[in-house]
This record gives sequence, structure tokens and C-alpha cells, in this order.
Amino acid sequence: MDAAGLASFLGGHAPFDDLPPETLAEVAGAARIAAYGDGAEIVDAFEHPRQELYVVLDGHVDLWNSRDNARPDERLTAGGVFGFSALLTRRSVGPRAVAVGATTVAVLPSSAVEPAFSSSGGARFLAESMSRRAPVGDPSYGVVDELITRVPIVVGPDAHVDDVARAMTERDTGYAAVDVGDGTYGLITDTVLRRNLIVPGLPADTRVGDVMAHPALTTQSGDSAAGALIMLLDRQADFVLVVDRDGRLRGAAAPSDFAVSSTTAGVALRQQLTRAANTDDLVERARRVPAMVADLLSRGLPTSKVLAVYSATVDAIVRRALVLSFADHPDLDLDAFTWLSLGSSGRREAVLSSDLDSAVAFARDVEEAERQRYRKVFVEVERVIAAAGLGIDTHGATASRPPFSRDNGEWRQAARDWLADPVAGQGAIMTSLLVDGRAIHGDPGLPAVTRVFADLRSHPGTMRLLLTESLAQRAKLRSVRDVLARRGGTFDVKTHALVPIVNIARWAALSVGSSELQTTERLRAAAGSPMLPDDSADVLVEVFEVLQRIRLRHQLSQRERDHQPSDIVTMHRLSPIDRSVIGQAVREISAVQKRMDNVAQYVPTDEWSVVERQR
Repeated sequence: MDAAGLASFLGGHAPFDDLPPETLAEVAGAARIAAYGDGAEIVDAFEHPRQELYVVLDGHVDLWNSRDNARPDERLTAGGVFGFSALLTRRSVGPRAVAVGATTVAVLPSSAVEPAFSSSGGARFLAESMSRRAPVGDPSYGVVDELITRVPIVVGPDAHVDDVARAMTERDTGYAAVDVGDGTYGLITDTVLRRNLIVPGLPADTRVGDVMAHPALTTQSGDSAAGALIMLLDRQADFVLVVDRDGRLRGAAAPSDFAVSSTTAGVALRQQLTRAANTDDLVERARRVPAMVADLLSRGLPTSKVLAVYSATVDAIVRRALVLSFADHPDLDLDAFTWLSLGSSGRREAVLSSDLDSAVAFARDVEEAERQRYRKVFVEVERVIAAAGLGIDTHGATASRPPFSRDNGEWRQAARDWLADPVAGQGAIMTSLLVDGRAIHGDPGLPAVTRVFADLRSHPGTMRLLLTESLAQRAKLRSVRDVLARRGGTFDVKTHALVPIVNIARWAALSVGSSELQTTERLRAAAGSPMLPDDSADVLVEVFEVLQRIRLRHQLSQRERDHQPSDIVTMHRLSPIDRSVIGQAVREISAVQKRMDNVAQYVPTDEWSVVERQR
């Protein structure tokens, strides 16, 4: 195949299909064509990471995403691309590629393929490839169905508790499902019986329908084990029920069941954190968390899933720090307040460099003098969290400071004040913090604040001002400060790329009345509105995922070198592809921001939040 033929071929396959003809010609001109016989090894990127990209021109290629698997994980045909994982990470992460029959492959050096990833199509290719890539290691237990080990006990709501408890003992199972009859299930567990039957002193022949936990946490057959684990950890549940598409119960999974799943590595560490006997024990175990994150990322789990598992693990650290700290103050009630994670942790998007922002909502009967005693313990909690390796900005949003520890009524009134005048009292900043809030301990009282903000659309002046605030942080490759300090070779991936996306997503979710917290889910919820059309939302979702992966890999690399994780990347140390991705990402974000500016000038405010279709 000559260069012209190769250019034509590449132009018909991702990630090259967005390139102009002259660029395709340059890529094809830098390629070399290699032919392989049946069974010949093309590359083993587990042993030798290569700075080359491979494209199948003719024949078939078997790929192993794990060096230990007996069978290949996938088979590529003409147009298939491989080798980009090692190219991007510069690590020995595979795959191993072997020709099946007579096979011809185009080998492209990294410098030649850089333009292919400097477009939205290239970013889309990376995001989709990373998301669907099979986990490295044992491919079993990838879906929640494979964690079910026994036939469930199913009873009706009129069954007696003593009969159900007897059946659970005889079957040696920790749960019984209650078929309510309306398509939902309740759940009976030892914890439920202790809390709802034994403590209130109800008789043993009480109906299970009167004491069950309802509705039970459920996931659908075929869902990923990773997603089910995130849900289970987030809700602090004992079990998650698995139902088929018709709503029929298949079984249940407990946290311990996920330990066998290669996609949920680290669950054992999370359980160890919840059982830490003292603060020293908690700190020692928490220091293993970055290694868990690196393992999850290397297994090919999508970045959003990795960060959700990390956030759930951070939640476990904070909860245990609360319990252990308050154990030294038995006169203070651990149930007298709700603890919220704010910011990136609240959105389940925390990374190794993230500071943990927090707030507390007290019950109304906690007097100010007593609140001060609680705040002193909150300082102790923050010290434990900091010792565990998690960032705490003591001058920022922390539960130990009075502005972030109020009772529910005060929070609601403050929210109304910020909504009426977002300029006074740093209303815009506080609004941004609070709408990212997620309760991780206690009765979730403070999220009622977000219901006040749900009325945002009836305040067009405030809505317009908050939009201005959201667009104030512009996507850019270099700031004025960088220019003056002659720091042209670095890039702040958080400040100059991710924060603008987060701000857009938060405002867009508020504008359509969505209660979603994660940035990508907020973008999807608001997609289809005049302010954020579908294509803009899709681009931001793709860019956010790819940038977060670059950011997380960078911080893990810093940890390996015993450096403090940061969001400042040195551009020349990145692969050419990563540099191109960052440059294209900034251009994509900037284009969305400029469009939103223009729409704000010409479209009436009351039309900004109209979603044209269901996503």
C-alpha cells in the first residue's frame, strides 16, 4: 500500500477520520508497513513499552490486555488501533498483540499520530477506548451477577419476623428480600432487625413489612460490579439486591463478595478502614489508598469510576475519624449533626491533591455554647484526616469554622439570602459550595438547602449573575501570571481546564433544576437547552474524562517520586499525545464558554433552561 492509499485508508477510521487531507498525507508518509505471518508476535508492550501506534490494514490481530490470560481479550480487524495505552502512559501496561493469519500493520511513530488526537474526534476515541477497555487481570466477576452465590429468600410483607429469622439461620444467609408486590423489594438483615425490632422492643411475630428497610438498594442484572460497589459504599448498605430487567430478584451481594472482583480491587482496604481500632491504625491504613487508586487505574477502569471509588474510600476515612474522635468525648452526641463533604469530594471527583471541604448542619436544639465544643472536636477530626494524607485547608470551607457549622434553619435562611443577593456575603461562592454538598454522616438535613436553590429559575437576575460568575474562570493554556513569571512550560490542569467545566456543569444543572452532583451527569442532565446544546455537552463530557485521567496519572507519578501531588503539569514531560489533548481540550472548553456568552446576550433568560429532549 502506497502513502496515498494509506492516507485514504486512515481517513476512514478513528481516530484519524477528523484529520484534513494534508495532515493525513503527513501521517501516512511517516508510517512503515510491516507484514506478519500467522502466530507472529507484533508487540509485547508488557515487556517493552513502545512509542508507536499500530493500525491493522489487513488480516486479524489478537490482543491480550493481561499477560496472565490464556485467551486473547479481543480480536481486531482492518482499521483496529492498538498500542495507545503504552504510548499514553509510557508504562508497560500492554497489550500483547499476535497476528492471526497473514496480517499487515501500519506502524506510526508518536510524533506522527499527534495530530490525530488534537481534535474532538481524537478525544472521543480516547474516552471511548478507555471506557470499554477490559480490566487487566482475571476478567471474571466483572458484572454483579457473577458475585451471586446463593438463591435468595423471598417472603411477603405479612410473614412473621421469627419465621424469616429462622429461615435465614437455616440457610446461613444474612438477608431476606421482601416482595412488596408493587415492583419493589424490602430487605431484612441482622442490622435491620436490631434497629427496627429489638431496640423498640417489638414482639417476634411482628410482620416483616412493619420493620423492613424499604425500598431496598437494587442494581440491574448485567450492571458492572464496580458501579454496584460504588452504590453500596455510598449508601453504607449491607447488601445490594440484583434484579433482572423484568424486576425479578436474582440475588444479592455484600461488600465482602466484591473482594473477588478484579474491577473492585481495594474493597478489602475500605473494610479495614471502617474497622480501624484507633486513629494511628486509621492513619496507617489510609496511607495505602494511593496505591489502590494506581491499581484501579492500571486495570483500565474509567477515570470517573476510579475517582468515585476513591471518594467512597475517603468518605470511609472521614466517618471513622469522626467515630474515633468523638469516642474521647462521650458527653457529645455523634448523632447531633450531619457532616457534609463539599467541593470535589462532594461531587465524588476528588483526586490526590484535593483539599477536603466540609460543613455541618446541627439539630435545632444544639445551643451555640455547645456548638463551640463540637467545633473543637471537629478540629481533632481534621487533624486525623490530614495525618491520613488528605488535604485540609483550615482557612477554607471546614466544619470547624462557624460559617460552615450552622443549624438547618440557619442554612435554609442563608440560602434564601444568597439567592436574593448572591453578591452579599460571598453568596455566589457559598452557593457553589453548598450545591456540591453530600451528606456522609448523620441525618441528611443540610441537602434541604439545595431545594431552596431549585427555585433559581424564578430569579432571572440572580441566574444571570451566577452565569457570569461561572464563566469568569476562562479556559486557557497560559495565564498572565505564567507569562510574567516566565513559566511557559507548565499548565495548571485544574484551574485552566477542569474548573471551567465544573462551573459550567454546576450552573447548567441549577438552571434546569437537576439535583445531580457529578460533573458529567450534570452536563448530561442539562444537555439540549439553548445554553448547552447536545454537542457542547457531549464535548465537555469527553474532555472532562480525558483531562481527569491525565491529571490522575500525573499525580500518581508524583507520588511514586515522593513528590506532593499537584495540578501543575510540566508540558515537555508529557507525551506528545497528552500535550495535544490538553491543547485541544482548552480550545473546546473556550469555544463552549464563548458560545454561552453569546447566547446570554441574545436569548431571554427564561428560555435558558428549556431542555429540548430527554437524554
